[in-house]
Amino acid sequence: MDRRKMVGALGGLGTALTAGASDQKPGHSTAAGGPLNGPHAHFCGIHMAKSNPKLQFLTHHFCAAHKAHGKDDMFQCVLFDSMEPNARLIGVEYLITDDAYRALPEGEKKYWHAHTYEVLGGGLTAPGMDSEEEMKFMKAVINMWGKAWHTWPDWSTPVPMGEPMLIWSLMGDGQADPKLVAERDRKFNISEKQVRAKRAKAFGLQAPKVSLPKNLDTIGRQWTDEGEDKPTPIK
Repeated sequence: MDRRKMVGALGGLGTALTAGASDQKPGHSTAAGGPLNGPHAHFCGIHMAKSNPKLQFLTHHFCAAHKAHGKDDMFQCVLFDSMEPNARLIGVEYLITDDAYRALPEGEKKYWHAHTYEVLGGGLTAPGMDSEEEMKFMKAVINMWGKAWHTWPDWSTPVPMGEPMLIWSLMGDGQADPKLVAERDRKFNISEKQVRAKRAKAFGLQAPKVSLPKNLDTIGRQWTDEGEDKPTPIK
């Protein structure tokens, strides 16, 4: 997807986008043109630590499009542990197009994870969007790559402590913590099974089958462990 299509997908989401300025209370000033005043989208997914895939987090993303000096546009996201007013700001994530990812130095690619399974496996949801808007968004995100760091890796500490944690994505069946999936489904009154079936029909593709990372140097794949990294159509 080129940058025009990617940004168009975000810009065309209508009610899914929230203008920061419209949320301000009387007496709360904002800087005109500030980075948090423009349209942004909210979606929720399950993050896992690349160094320890059993360590998983239900993570809320608030993302805005960013034009990177004439190059491929990307999304810049701030990450929270919930949607509550006093939610922890737990990290950041950048989303770039597949073309931009392919152009990265090989040594950089180990930091970036794919989103193909998160979309097709039903792990990624956009609770503020209606069904049609969410599908448009998923079609934009499915081939994008993310670089995410949790700067508050241990939520039991009163303030963020320790080194930032590199985050990876779920890339196959059986990798997600079922308790987190159930928590997410209850919170948003959805069914992962139903979401997955709907997206399989919309995309006509089987969910990826990519193993968990062997170590921090593992370079991500989108669809398969071996061979040509291409999707498998549903017959």
